[in-house]
Amino acid sequence: MEPTGERFPEQRQVLILLLLLEVALAGWEPRRYSVMEETERGSFVANMANDLGLGVGELAERGARVVSEDNEQGLQLDLQTGQLILNEKLDREKLCGPTEPCIMHFQVLLKKPLEIFRAELLVRDINDHSPEFPEREMTLKIPETSSLGTVFPLKKARDLDVGSNNVQNYNISPNSHFHVSTRIQGDGRKYPELVLDTELDREEQAELRLTLTAVDGGSPPRSGTVQILILVLDVNDNAPEFAQALYEVQVSENSPIGSLVVKVSARDLDTGPNGEISYSISYSSQEINEPFELSSLSGEIRLIKKLDFETISSYDLDIEASDGGGLSGKCSVSVKVLDVNDNFPELSISSLTSPIPENSPETEVALFRIRDRDSGENGKMICSIQDGVPFKLKPSVENFYRLVTEGALDRETRAQYNITITITDLGTPRLKTEHSITVRVSDVNDNAPAFTQTSYTLFVRENNSPALHIGSVSATDRDSGTNAQVTYSLLPPQDPHLPLASLVSINTDNGHLFALRSLDYETLQEFEFRVGATDRGSPELSSEALVRVLVLDANDNSPFVLYPMQNGSAPCTELVPRAAEPGYLVTKVVAVDGDSGQNAWLSYQLLKATEPGLFRVWAHNGEVRTARLLSERDAAKHRLVVLVKDNGEPPRSATATLHLLLVDGFSQPYLPLPEAAPAQAQADSLTVYLVVALASVSSLFLLSVLLFVAVRLCRRSRAASVGRCSVPEGPFPGHLVDVSGTGTLSQSYQYEVCLTGGSESNDFKFLKPILPNILSQDSRRKSEFLE
Repeated sequence: MEPTGERFPEQRQVLILLLLLEVALAGWEPRRYSVMEETERGSFVANMANDLGLGVGELAERGARVVSEDNEQGLQLDLQTGQLILNEKLDREKLCGPTEPCIMHFQVLLKKPLEIFRAELLVRDINDHSPEFPEREMTLKIPETSSLGTVFPLKKARDLDVGSNNVQNYNISPNSHFHVSTRIQGDGRKYPELVLDTELDREEQAELRLTLTAVDGGSPPRSGTVQILILVLDVNDNAPEFAQALYEVQVSENSPIGSLVVKVSARDLDTGPNGEISYSISYSSQEINEPFELSSLSGEIRLIKKLDFETISSYDLDIEASDGGGLSGKCSVSVKVLDVNDNFPELSISSLTSPIPENSPETEVALFRIRDRDSGENGKMICSIQDGVPFKLKPSVENFYRLVTEGALDRETRAQYNITITITDLGTPRLKTEHSITVRVSDVNDNAPAFTQTSYTLFVRENNSPALHIGSVSATDRDSGTNAQVTYSLLPPQDPHLPLASLVSINTDNGHLFALRSLDYETLQEFEFRVGATDRGSPELSSEALVRVLVLDANDNSPFVLYPMQNGSAPCTELVPRAAEPGYLVTKVVAVDGDSGQNAWLSYQLLKATEPGLFRVWAHNGEVRTARLLSERDAAKHRLVVLVKDNGEPPRSATATLHLLLVDGFSQPYLPLPEAAPAQAQADSLTVYLVVALASVSSLFLLSVLLFVAVRLCRRSRAASVGRCSVPEGPFPGHLVDVSGTGTLSQSYQYEVCLTGGSESNDFKFLKPILPNILSQDSRRKSEFLE
């Protein structure tokens, strides 16, 4: 952005005065070098490396460069040789005009570390300009009665050179009436004067033509000539006289065009044409760019061009008043231009560093210099930056400032800053310049990847297809570029027995998780592992998250009937007394399901019966009870097929076959009392509740596990008879299973368990329930009946 100037209210500012130059460089006086003007480009000026006490290589290492006051490129520092050479021809007259001596101020800037050395280059004048008169011909009107020795002022020649190369003397062509003398004023300027040596006689010679020559002091000398026409007049014995010999005025540089600068006034004691005065400018210090206009009649001097204090601060004029008779008088006018605050402060960047790495300590961002072309208070400046940015200005030497960071920057908080440098002068009104610098912050790998969750829970239904996408993890990195590219991986499991590599895999680019094989809920219900996220920065940073995989059950297991055993061995027959009342508990079908939840909820129903209507099966607990009173006409042997079905979708089922034998001979005391039947039915109705059913299934499942363990520990033995089973020897008691009424059974029952003799596997059977209060003699009766 280009610097712009405007007026503004005071802000937080760092006051720095231009007088810092004297303080900063008090220990190193400026060196002065000299060179003749018009010296060829590339000419040697000085060996700066020796003068600065540095090696040639140090100049390049420290970023040496030449900086001039007006950013002129007249000098160049050769970093390879350490020599200061001319970058262009220097014209002393263009650089300094009439000012003598002509000195160019420059500085040698060393950046690392920052040092500045002042120096001056004296541009010496050569005689490259000839004297020039303002006119090709001057006309003098001289009365014939002029006395001997009368002096007639002439217009001086102007030579752009200075010193001895300027005009040194004047001479005039040979004649019998005049000679020329040179008058030196207080400011050192030399004016030619024509001196009358012999009397004039208009009747004898009315006019004379002479040649005036101005010669400078150069070697070789240069000269310029002008023709002088002398008209001999009749008597006019009074020359005009100015009221003041010197007029001193002050004019503000912002004065409008046409404004009055000063009015000069002269009077002539003669009358008539000899007393009529006209004014003219006989000399101006700036003839080429004259900003003034003189009224020949009134003597008023007005502006015809804008003044600029920073270009020319003063003007000197010579005003000549001439009467009609040819006599003239002179006065001098000195115009001092007053400075006004019309120049905005200037800023030039010497170095700029962008981007800068984040987390770096105090870092130099820019080195710049400020300047105001005004003088006095108008040239004093204040430099500041806006609030709310982590940067500060550090004043240096020679009006240089360093823009540095206040501390470490964080790219993730802010990646770019727009710094506005404001320079305000102390003039009235105050002027300011603003310059914007864009500073970008480069990334450093200082942020580890962060997962969106500390733990993830994924659900997958068992029997899934291999390579199934089961979920994703995601991590983000606040850094940028390769520092923000995240790679995912599986971390070694904490459980060494978990075959994680064969269970899941992860896509390293996007964090997608896949099941490598089909999962079985009945084998593995859940497992945990950790995943890592690593960026590609240097050094690498990483984080981890916990992933928990829950396997959802599917209805892939059919109910398994624990009792009665359905292994193809000789079936056990249940005995039913003919005197049994309706609702008499004959037996109970016990089954379990390897699934869970509603897939393991079992229901029972009577599928087939020898005599329908005689027995019924309770749907929720599998109890087989009599449906009515038994009679002598009922068959003695009955075969029931009970269907066991789970609640899955689709449902799975199994069947159990029961063999019942109606017998006589059970003592009446051991039969259920008639009044107990309603109470029993009322108790059985509680099993319809789902909570009781779940508890029953859980109890039966634990029971089946215990029984399977018992089967593996028992030895095989042959059955002694078809209707009876022998209990194997070993640690098992005669009554192995005790199912309490807290499960699906309404009462407490005990079952005899044995291994079947004809089975090739170690399967076990529930033979028959034993009523809690049956005496040992009743057991013997049943045994005798079976025999």
